[in-house]
Amino acid sequence: MHIPRTPIRVAALSMAALFVLLATLSAQVASPPEAQISNGLLTARMYLPDAKNGYYRSTRFDWSGAVYSLKHDGNEYYGVWYDRIDPKVTNWVFEGDEIVSGLCSALAGPVNEFQTPLGWDDAQPGETFIKLGVGVLRRGEGAYNRFVHYDVLDPGTWTVNKGSNTIEFIQKLDAPSLGYGYVYRKVITLVAGKPEMVIAQSLTNTGAKPIHSEVYNHHFMVMNKQPPGPDVTIRFPYAPKPTRAPNTALIDVAGNELVYAKQLSGRDQAVVTFDGFGTTPAGAEMVLENKKVGAGVRVTADRPLIRSMLWSIRSVFAIEPYMAVDVEPGKEFNWKNQFEYYSLPRK
Repeated sequence: MHIPRTPIRVAALSMAALFVLLATLSAQVASPPEAQISNGLLTARMYLPDAKNGYYRSTRFDWSGAVYSLKHDGNEYYGVWYDRIDPKVTNWVFEGDEIVSGLCSALAGPVNEFQTPLGWDDAQPGETFIKLGVGVLRRGEGAYNRFVHYDVLDPGTWTVNKGSNTIEFIQKLDAPSLGYGYVYRKVITLVAGKPEMVIAQSLTNTGAKPIHSEVYNHHFMVMNKQPPGPDVTIRFPYAPKPTRAPNTALIDVAGNELVYAKQLSGRDQAVVTFDGFGTTPAGAEMVLENKKVGAGVRVTADRPLIRSMLWSIRSVFAIEPYMAVDVEPGKEFNWKNQFEYYSLPRK
């Protein structure tokens, strides 16, 4: 966390205020809880959900299973893509030579976001709503903004069960006054004897109201910290159809690939929103490669997409494939993401 360099005038503080200030600063510099799993071919490190000391305690992304590092055959696929965190920033910004993230977007790796909140439209400012994978939040003024941090009033109950090559996260949340309740389960497994990672998820509706949302896995790809450019291949089993024209000086569609025209630098931002993926799970497949570092990954899922986009700057490229989440009371919704990592000849 970035700690503002503001002079502290101890003499002007009451003992109670001083205790709170010191406790806050201590929490900021303490090492956040994390875990490591391995199958001998892959080693993954991830942050753990923790309402007091967790690395991520904001309100955009699901708190569980943030794989901030995954290594295979000398390559590292994920990592921090920003230079520092500033709570005053909404989403992220370029500031001078730095990439600065706000609280909401400061996470790494293949992390989930349930984009549509529950109960926002029924709440008045100051009342409560729910963000799946986060908890009960306090509503602000105006329209919902996923890039804005909201007060977390109840993160539910998190349970973590760890093995040598697998880890399970379970969040239970009950908010009967809002009509919602759920059990969210995520299991990350490094498949024995294979360079593969599987993320299996389920959402059980234990409340009185149906749950309608969308989820996507934000694939923050940071391959050996190399800038995205012509060495990067992003390939699909279909021809992407842009839904708005991309900046072709940075990136364009060529057949079934997204192709960078140059290596991203400075304040470059390459974005492509597209469809063409069809109505079956086959459209969720994507292949991401970097020929310079000799690393690749094939990503698949078992649910069809409803939309997709690419976002990239000089430090990261990320595909965001969205799936619909609809769960009636008493029912369970399941989905799975699979990652097959491999090496390529280096350029």
